[in-house]
Amino acid sequence: MTAVEEKAQPGKKRVSDDVLRAFFREMLLIRRFEEKVEERFRAGELPGFLHVAIGQEATATGVCAALAPEDVIASTHRAHGHAIAKGTSVDRIMAELYGKVEGCSGGYGGSMHLYDVEVGNLGANAVVGGGLPGIVGAALAFRMRDEKRVAVAFFGDGATNTGAFHESMNLAQLWKVPAIFVLENNGWAESTPASQQLPLPVDELGKRAAAYGTKLIEADGQDVEAVYLAALAARKHVVSGKGPVLLHLRTHRLTGHYIGDPQVYRDKDELRRERDANDPIPLLAARLGLSDEEQAAVDAEVTAEVEAAVEFAKAGTEPRPEDALKYVYA
Repeated sequence: MTAVEEKAQPGKKRVSDDVLRAFFREMLLIRRFEEKVEERFRAGELPGFLHVAIGQEATATGVCAALAPEDVIASTHRAHGHAIAKGTSVDRIMAELYGKVEGCSGGYGGSMHLYDVEVGNLGANAVVGGGLPGIVGAALAFRMRDEKRVAVAFFGDGATNTGAFHESMNLAQLWKVPAIFVLENNGWAESTPASQQLPLPVDELGKRAAAYGTKLIEADGQDVEAVYLAALAARKHVVSGKGPVLLHLRTHRLTGHYIGDPQVYRDKDELRRERDANDPIPLLAARLGLSDEEQAAVDAEVTAEVEAAVEFAKAGTEPRPEDALKYVYA
Protein backbone atom coordinates (compact mmCIF):
# COMPACT_ATOMS: atom_id res chain seq x y z
CA MET A 1 0.00 0.00 0.00
CA THR A 2 1.64 3.25 -1.13
CA ALA A 3 1.24 6.70 0.39
CA VAL A 4 -1.61 7.49 -1.97
CA GLU A 5 -3.40 4.14 -1.72
CA GLU A 6 -5.82 2.83 0.85
CA LYS A 7 -8.10 -0.18 0.75
CA ALA A 8 -11.22 -0.79 2.78
CA GLN A 9 -10.14 -3.93 4.59
CA PRO A 10 -12.64 -6.72 5.30
CA GLY A 11 -13.17 -7.38 8.97
CA LYS A 12 -15.43 -6.78 11.90
CA LYS A 13 -18.61 -4.84 11.20
CA ARG A 14 -18.29 -1.18 12.16
CA VAL A 15 -21.73 0.10 11.20
CA SER A 16 -24.76 -0.50 13.39
CA ASP A 17 -27.52 -2.86 12.37
CA ASP A 18 -30.00 0.04 12.38
CA VAL A 19 -27.93 1.90 9.80
CA LEU A 20 -27.47 -1.23 7.71
CA ARG A 21 -31.21 -1.87 7.81
CA ALA A 22 -31.78 1.66 6.50
CA PHE A 23 -29.30 0.89 3.73
CA PHE A 24 -31.18 -2.32 2.95
CA ARG A 25 -34.44 -0.43 2.63
CA GLU A 26 -32.94 2.19 0.32
CA MET A 27 -31.23 -0.39 -1.87
CA LEU A 28 -34.48 -2.33 -2.16
CA LEU A 29 -36.35 0.89 -2.98
CA ILE A 30 -33.89 1.60 -5.79
CA ARG A 31 -34.27 -1.97 -7.09
CA ARG A 32 -38.06 -1.94 -7.04
CA PHE A 33 -38.11 1.52 -8.64
CA GLU A 34 -35.91 0.36 -11.50
CA GLU A 35 -37.87 -2.84 -11.99
CA LYS A 36 -41.06 -0.81 -12.17
CA VAL A 37 -39.71 1.72 -14.67
CA GLU A 38 -38.43 -1.14 -16.81
CA GLU A 39 -41.93 -2.62 -16.77
CA ARG A 40 -43.54 0.72 -17.67
CA PHE A 41 -40.92 1.39 -20.36
CA ARG A 42 -41.59 -1.97 -22.00
CA ALA A 43 -45.31 -1.14 -21.84
CA GLY A 44 -44.61 1.95 -23.95
CA GLU A 45 -45.45 4.50 -21.24
CA LEU A 46 -42.03 6.14 -20.90
CA PRO A 47 -40.35 8.14 -23.69
CA GLY A 48 -36.67 8.20 -24.52
CA PHE A 49 -34.03 5.72 -23.44
CA LEU A 50 -33.71 3.88 -20.15
CA HIS A 51 -30.63 2.49 -18.39
CA VAL A 52 -30.94 0.75 -15.04
CA ALA A 53 -28.23 -0.02 -12.48
CA ILE A 54 -29.54 -3.31 -11.10
CA GLY A 55 -26.69 -4.83 -9.13
CA GLN A 56 -25.04 -1.48 -8.35
CA GLU A 57 -27.38 -0.27 -5.60
CA ALA A 58 -24.72 -0.49 -2.88
CA THR A 59 -22.46 2.05 -4.57
CA ALA A 60 -25.13 4.75 -4.76
CA THR A 61 -26.46 4.08 -1.26
CA GLY A 62 -23.09 3.79 0.46
CA VAL A 63 -21.50 6.84 -1.14
CA CYS A 64 -24.44 9.21 -0.74
CA ALA A 65 -24.97 8.14 2.89
CA ALA A 66 -21.43 9.32 3.65
CA LEU A 67 -22.05 12.81 2.25
CA ALA A 68 -23.27 15.91 4.05
CA PRO A 69 -26.50 17.52 2.83
CA GLU A 70 -24.54 20.46 1.40
CA ASP A 71 -22.29 18.21 -0.72
CA VAL A 72 -23.06 17.84 -4.42
CA ILE A 73 -22.97 15.03 -6.95
CA ALA A 74 -23.00 14.57 -10.70
CA SER A 75 -24.30 11.33 -12.15
CA THR A 76 -24.31 9.31 -15.36
CA HIS A 77 -26.89 7.97 -17.81
CA ARG A 78 -27.50 5.25 -15.17
CA ALA A 79 -28.79 7.78 -12.64
CA HIS A 80 -31.92 6.62 -10.80
CA GLY A 81 -30.09 5.14 -7.81
CA HIS A 82 -27.84 8.15 -7.35
CA ALA A 83 -30.82 10.51 -7.45
CA ILE A 84 -32.81 8.49 -4.91
CA ALA A 85 -29.82 8.08 -2.59
CA LYS A 86 -29.08 11.83 -2.70
CA GLY A 87 -32.59 12.62 -1.55
CA THR A 88 -34.91 13.18 -4.50
CA SER A 89 -38.31 11.58 -3.94
CA VAL A 90 -39.35 8.69 -6.14
CA ASP A 91 -42.49 10.71 -6.97
CA ARG A 92 -40.45 13.45 -8.64
CA ILE A 93 -38.12 11.04 -10.42
CA MET A 94 -41.02 8.98 -11.74
CA ALA A 95 -42.79 12.14 -12.90
CA GLU A 96 -39.62 13.11 -14.75
CA LEU A 97 -39.52 9.76 -16.52
CA TYR A 98 -43.13 10.31 -17.57
CA GLY A 99 -42.19 13.77 -18.90
CA LYS A 100 -44.42 15.65 -16.47
CA VAL A 101 -43.99 19.20 -15.17
CA GLU A 102 -43.78 17.85 -11.60
CA GLY A 103 -40.61 15.95 -12.53
CA CYS A 104 -37.31 16.87 -10.89
CA SER A 105 -36.14 18.40 -14.18
CA GLY A 106 -39.55 19.80 -15.08
CA GLY A 107 -40.11 17.00 -17.56
CA TYR A 108 -37.35 18.25 -19.83
CA GLY A 109 -34.64 15.75 -19.03
CA GLY A 110 -36.00 12.25 -18.75
CA SER A 111 -34.05 9.33 -17.34
CA MET A 112 -30.60 10.47 -18.42
CA HIS A 113 -30.87 14.06 -17.16
CA LEU A 114 -32.09 13.95 -13.58
CA TYR A 115 -31.39 17.21 -11.74
CA ASP A 116 -32.29 18.33 -8.25
CA VAL A 117 -30.09 21.20 -7.16
CA GLU A 118 -31.99 21.64 -3.89
CA VAL A 119 -30.65 18.31 -2.60
CA GLY A 120 -27.24 18.74 -4.23
CA ASN A 121 -27.73 16.77 -7.43
CA LEU A 122 -26.08 18.79 -10.19
CA GLY A 123 -27.40 16.42 -12.80
CA ALA A 124 -27.03 13.22 -14.71
CA ASN A 125 -25.28 13.35 -18.04
CA ALA A 126 -25.74 11.24 -21.16
CA VAL A 127 -22.16 12.03 -22.23
CA VAL A 128 -19.73 9.40 -20.93
CA GLY A 129 -17.56 11.17 -18.37
CA GLY A 130 -19.54 14.35 -18.90
CA GLY A 131 -20.08 15.09 -15.21
CA LEU A 132 -16.41 15.11 -14.24
CA PRO A 133 -15.37 18.62 -15.39
CA GLY A 134 -18.36 20.28 -13.74
CA ILE A 135 -17.58 18.55 -10.46
CA VAL A 136 -14.02 19.87 -10.56
CA GLY A 137 -15.48 23.35 -11.08
CA ALA A 138 -17.87 22.97 -8.15
CA ALA A 139 -15.06 21.67 -5.94
CA LEU A 140 -12.85 24.58 -6.97
CA ALA A 141 -15.61 26.99 -5.95
CA PHE A 142 -15.86 25.29 -2.55
CA ARG A 143 -12.09 25.61 -2.05
CA MET A 144 -12.00 29.27 -3.10
CA ARG A 145 -14.89 30.06 -0.72
CA ASP A 146 -13.27 28.03 2.06
CA GLU A 147 -16.44 25.92 2.37
CA LYS A 148 -16.25 22.47 3.95
CA ARG A 149 -18.17 20.92 1.09
CA VAL A 150 -17.39 18.09 -1.28
CA ALA A 151 -18.19 17.53 -4.96
CA VAL A 152 -18.64 13.94 -6.15
CA ALA A 153 -18.60 12.58 -9.70
CA PHE A 154 -19.96 9.11 -10.45
CA PHE A 155 -18.67 7.43 -13.63
CA GLY A 156 -17.89 4.00 -15.05
CA ASP A 157 -14.75 2.23 -16.17
CA GLY A 158 -15.36 3.19 -19.80
CA ALA A 159 -15.18 6.87 -18.85
CA THR A 160 -11.57 6.48 -17.67
CA ASN A 161 -10.58 6.42 -21.34
CA THR A 162 -12.08 9.84 -22.05
CA GLY A 163 -10.18 13.10 -22.15
CA ALA A 164 -12.59 14.59 -19.62
CA PHE A 165 -11.49 12.02 -17.01
CA HIS A 166 -7.78 12.74 -17.41
CA GLU A 167 -8.21 16.50 -17.63
CA SER A 168 -10.40 16.48 -14.54
CA MET A 169 -8.04 14.29 -12.54
CA ASN A 170 -5.11 16.49 -13.54
CA LEU A 171 -6.72 19.82 -12.63
CA ALA A 172 -8.31 18.49 -9.45
CA GLN A 173 -4.93 17.35 -8.15
CA LEU A 174 -3.16 20.49 -9.36
CA TRP A 175 -5.66 22.73 -7.56
CA LYS A 176 -6.11 20.38 -4.56
CA VAL A 177 -9.89 20.62 -4.80
CA PRO A 178 -12.30 18.69 -2.52
CA ALA A 179 -13.52 16.29 -5.21
CA ILE A 180 -14.25 12.57 -4.96
CA PHE A 181 -14.16 10.67 -8.23
CA VAL A 182 -16.33 7.58 -7.75
CA LEU A 183 -15.38 4.92 -10.26
CA GLU A 184 -18.23 2.37 -10.48
CA ASN A 185 -16.17 -0.32 -12.14
CA ASN A 186 -18.56 -2.95 -13.49
CA GLY A 187 -16.19 -4.21 -16.17
CA TRP A 188 -18.31 -3.10 -19.12
CA ALA A 189 -18.14 -0.02 -21.30
CA GLU A 190 -21.65 -0.44 -22.71
CA SER A 191 -21.09 -3.80 -24.47
CA THR A 192 -17.29 -3.77 -24.51
CA PRO A 193 -15.51 -5.79 -21.81
CA ALA A 194 -12.64 -4.22 -19.93
CA SER A 195 -10.17 -6.57 -21.62
CA GLN A 196 -10.93 -4.94 -24.97
CA GLN A 197 -10.88 -1.28 -23.90
CA LEU A 198 -8.43 -0.91 -21.00
CA PRO A 199 -4.63 -1.24 -20.94
CA LEU A 200 -4.84 -2.36 -17.29
CA PRO A 201 -6.64 -5.40 -15.89
CA VAL A 202 -10.02 -4.33 -14.54
CA ASP A 203 -8.96 -5.01 -10.95
CA GLU A 204 -6.00 -2.66 -11.34
CA LEU A 205 -7.87 0.29 -12.78
CA GLY A 206 -7.36 2.29 -9.59
CA LYS A 207 -3.70 2.58 -10.55
CA ARG A 208 -4.69 5.46 -12.78
CA ALA A 209 -4.75 7.62 -9.65
CA ALA A 210 -0.97 7.23 -9.35
CA ALA A 211 -0.43 9.12 -12.61
CA TYR A 212 -1.68 12.27 -10.90
CA GLY A 213 -0.46 11.63 -7.35
CA THR A 214 -4.07 11.31 -6.29
CA LYS A 215 -5.10 9.34 -3.23
CA LEU A 216 -6.71 6.01 -4.06
CA ILE A 217 -9.30 4.32 -1.84
CA GLU A 218 -10.78 1.01 -2.95
CA ALA A 219 -13.71 -1.07 -1.74
CA ASP A 220 -16.01 -3.93 -2.73
CA GLY A 221 -18.90 -2.22 -4.46
CA GLN A 222 -21.29 -5.04 -3.54
CA ASP A 223 -20.71 -4.48 0.20
CA VAL A 224 -22.63 -1.35 1.19
CA GLU A 225 -20.87 -1.10 4.55
CA ALA A 226 -17.45 -1.19 2.87
CA VAL A 227 -18.59 1.44 0.37
CA TYR A 228 -19.93 3.68 3.15
CA LEU A 229 -16.75 3.46 5.23
CA ALA A 230 -14.57 4.06 2.17
CA ALA A 231 -16.66 7.10 1.20
CA LEU A 232 -16.42 8.48 4.75
CA ALA A 233 -12.64 8.15 4.55
CA ALA A 234 -12.60 9.84 1.15
CA ARG A 235 -14.70 12.75 2.38
CA LYS A 236 -12.49 13.21 5.45
CA HIS A 237 -9.43 13.35 3.20
CA VAL A 238 -10.75 15.90 0.72
CA VAL A 239 -12.30 18.32 3.25
CA SER A 240 -8.97 18.45 5.06
CA GLY A 241 -7.46 20.21 2.04
CA LYS A 242 -5.28 17.30 0.92
CA GLY A 243 -6.72 17.14 -2.57
CA PRO A 244 -9.04 14.78 -4.44
CA VAL A 245 -9.64 11.05 -4.04
CA LEU A 246 -10.27 8.36 -6.62
CA LEU A 247 -12.77 6.03 -4.95
CA HIS A 248 -12.54 2.77 -6.86
CA LEU A 249 -15.57 0.52 -6.34
CA ARG A 250 -15.69 -2.87 -8.05
CA THR A 251 -19.31 -3.60 -8.80
CA HIS A 252 -21.50 -5.76 -11.03
CA ARG A 253 -24.06 -4.68 -13.59
CA LEU A 254 -26.57 -7.52 -13.41
CA THR A 255 -28.52 -6.34 -16.45
CA GLY A 256 -27.92 -5.05 -19.95
CA HIS A 257 -26.54 -1.67 -20.90
CA TYR A 258 -30.04 -0.47 -21.76
CA ILE A 259 -33.56 -1.84 -21.46
CA GLY A 260 -33.99 -4.21 -24.37
CA ASP A 261 -30.28 -4.98 -24.66
CA PRO A 262 -30.09 -8.65 -25.82
CA GLN A 263 -26.64 -8.95 -24.20
CA VAL A 264 -25.28 -11.20 -26.92
CA TYR A 265 -21.82 -10.12 -25.79
CA ARG A 266 -22.19 -11.78 -22.36
CA ASP A 267 -22.04 -15.43 -21.42
CA LYS A 268 -25.51 -16.27 -20.09
CA ASP A 269 -24.27 -18.86 -17.61
CA GLU A 270 -21.71 -16.43 -16.22
CA LEU A 271 -24.38 -13.76 -15.88
CA ARG A 272 -26.58 -16.17 -13.91
CA ARG A 273 -23.65 -16.99 -11.64
CA GLU A 274 -23.04 -13.27 -11.10
CA ARG A 275 -26.67 -12.73 -10.15
CA ASP A 276 -26.58 -15.62 -7.72
CA ALA A 277 -23.30 -14.63 -6.07
CA ASN A 278 -23.00 -10.86 -6.33
CA ASP A 279 -26.42 -9.29 -5.81
CA PRO A 280 -25.81 -6.74 -3.01
CA ILE A 281 -29.36 -6.85 -1.64
CA PRO A 282 -29.58 -10.55 -0.65
CA LEU A 283 -25.95 -10.34 0.46
CA LEU A 284 -26.88 -7.61 2.95
CA ALA A 285 -30.08 -9.40 4.01
CA ALA A 286 -28.07 -12.52 4.81
CA ARG A 287 -25.47 -10.55 6.70
CA LEU A 288 -28.18 -8.92 8.82
CA GLY A 289 -29.91 -12.24 9.33
CA LEU A 290 -33.22 -10.84 8.08
CA SER A 291 -36.04 -13.37 8.11
CA ASP A 292 -38.26 -13.92 5.09
CA GLU A 293 -41.04 -12.11 6.96
CA GLU A 294 -38.84 -9.08 7.69
CA GLN A 295 -37.71 -8.86 4.07
CA ALA A 296 -41.30 -9.20 2.84
CA ALA A 297 -42.45 -6.37 5.10
CA VAL A 298 -39.79 -3.99 3.80
CA ASP A 299 -40.48 -5.12 0.25
CA ALA A 300 -44.21 -4.41 0.61
CA GLU A 301 -43.46 -0.95 1.98
CA VAL A 302 -41.10 0.12 -0.80
CA THR A 303 -43.25 -1.49 -3.50
CA ALA A 304 -46.23 0.55 -2.30
CA GLU A 305 -44.07 3.68 -2.41
CA VAL A 306 -43.08 2.95 -6.01
CA GLU A 307 -46.68 2.17 -7.05
CA ALA A 308 -47.80 5.47 -5.52
CA ALA A 309 -45.07 7.23 -7.49
CA VAL A 310 -46.47 5.80 -10.73
CA GLU A 311 -49.91 7.11 -9.88
CA PHE A 312 -48.43 10.50 -8.95
CA ALA A 313 -46.64 10.65 -12.29
CA LYS A 314 -49.64 9.60 -14.35
CA ALA A 315 -51.77 12.27 -12.67
CA GLY A 316 -49.11 14.92 -13.28
CA THR A 317 -49.25 17.95 -15.56
CA GLU A 318 -48.48 17.54 -19.23
CA PRO A 319 -45.98 20.14 -20.54
CA ARG A 320 -47.25 22.90 -22.79
CA PRO A 321 -46.14 22.64 -26.45
CA GLU A 322 -45.15 26.31 -26.43
CA ASP A 323 -42.57 25.56 -23.72
CA ALA A 324 -40.72 23.02 -25.84
CA LEU A 325 -37.81 25.39 -26.59
CA LYS A 326 -37.70 26.98 -23.15
CA TYR A 327 -34.17 26.88 -21.69
CA VAL A 328 -32.66 26.24 -25.14
CA TYR A 329 -29.87 28.75 -25.68
CA ALA A 330 -28.03 27.48 -28.73
